[in-house]
Amino acid sequence: MPRTTHFLDVPDLTAARAIVTGANSGLGLELTRRLAAAGADVTLAVRNRAKGEAAIEAIRTGIPDARLGLRILDLSSLASVADFAAAEVAGGRPLDILINNAGVMMPPKRETTEDGFELQFGGNYLGHFALTARLLPLLRASGSSRVVSLSSIYAHRGRLTWDDLQAEKSYGPGRAYGLSKLAMLIFARELNRRSAAAGWGILSDAAHPGATITNLQLSGPMRGRENGLLARLGHLQYRVPGLYQNVDQGILPALFAASSSAAVGGAYYGPSGFQELRGGSAPARVPSRAKNAADSERLWATSEQLAGVIFPSPNR
Repeated sequence: MPRTTHFLDVPDLTAARAIVTGANSGLGLELTRRLAAAGADVTLAVRNRAKGEAAIEAIRTGIPDARLGLRILDLSSLASVADFAAAEVAGGRPLDILINNAGVMMPPKRETTEDGFELQFGGNYLGHFALTARLLPLLRASGSSRVVSLSSIYAHRGRLTWDDLQAEKSYGPGRAYGLSKLAMLIFARELNRRSAAAGWGILSDAAHPGATITNLQLSGPMRGRENGLLARLGHLQYRVPGLYQNVDQGILPALFAASSSAAVGGAYYGPSGFQELRGGSAPARVPSRAKNAADSERLWATSEQLAGVIFPSPNR
């Protein structure tokens, strides 16, 4: 795959059905827009109905015939995940593309999900793990589905602290965020391995957006400090030439993974430029901690137990 792909032609997706989590803003909104422009029937999975409806209106301003649907999903609630998936499965329509995108970034203080998990591990990762498990029948029914899980450069900072996955003993915003994104990467690779072994017909990849300007910063490390020094420094950084990129560029790795015939199962894609900060889509460097088979299996088993879901055995 060329390391200079700055633009991406998405193939005709008229026959495809997709779900994008966190589709009302940032990467999720732009991914939804690009999939819809290619003809896909896209369900926006969002926490806030009003924001989801506003996102649909914004997309249809430029794509009047966009096929879009809206369904409420709160990934920090396993009950909400179960309700969302149950409604989807009851509909019976095969699912061709699932983009596990929604997330929160580095809240200054430790917060928890409805189920008592550390917010980033529980919402960014565990909710998506449970969602994918519950949507598996629809993904398998497609015969050639894609699951794209959004990771981050911060995955390189992640540690699988088995005795403190919920950061109850020690919480660091960046450390917890890195763990959640490392877990997403491990999950994407392990899902692809299990799919290949069991013949599920699912191509699973991970992607990261590099240094892309989104609203995650305001909903995370700058939360409650929008007018403070940290926020002002952040906005100054955004103006440094060559350091950050906009959302329409940041989605390219995930869009490639979700739509390109050249995407490889179990791969990890990121920006092509210096230190994977910006640029077109290209293979990304996989942290060594994401390559440990024993850790991958342990995380999978632990996640099934915590999320209350069971994937079929790879031999079934």
